[in-house]
Amino acid sequence: MQVRRQTAVPEAHLVDPEVHVESFRQAREARRSELVEDYVELIADLIGDGGEARQVDIAARLGVAQPTVAKMLKRLAEDGLVQQRPYRGVFLTQAGQVLAEQARERHRIVERFLRALGVSPETARRDAEGIEHHVSNETLDAFRLFAEGRPSA
Repeated sequence: MQVRRQTAVPEAHLVDPEVHVESFRQAREARRSELVEDYVELIADLIGDGGEARQVDIAARLGVAQPTVAKMLKRLAEDGLVQQRPYRGVFLTQAGQVLAEQARERHRIVERFLRALGVSPETARRDAEGIEHHVSNETLDAFRLFAEGRPSA
């Protein structure tokens, strides 16, 4: 039996409490907005592909139950991001369209960055789906510059 020898790992140093608080605040905010952004981006894609976004299609694409989608669509309507029309589906308001475009662009930048690192197209697409919501604008700009082959500042 071979015994593995563990090497010492340097102790992590805690950052300043205010910096720590801000880091966790940013992460919590990203988690809150992630679902909203995913919904409006998907709704925009469905409208672009077939002219409308139906609750059943949203549920199928997200892999969730229709009542879950109905609850979220109610929230999005209350937030002024979508309009629901009886027997017609869901449509984005101007604010919803702007948010969908911003989310889509963030996704594209992250995906291009991952591809520039050599990540396969399928993995880059999947990984970008989560990363896009959790990077700061500063990091996103660095990703964009790197993917374009330009040095960052």
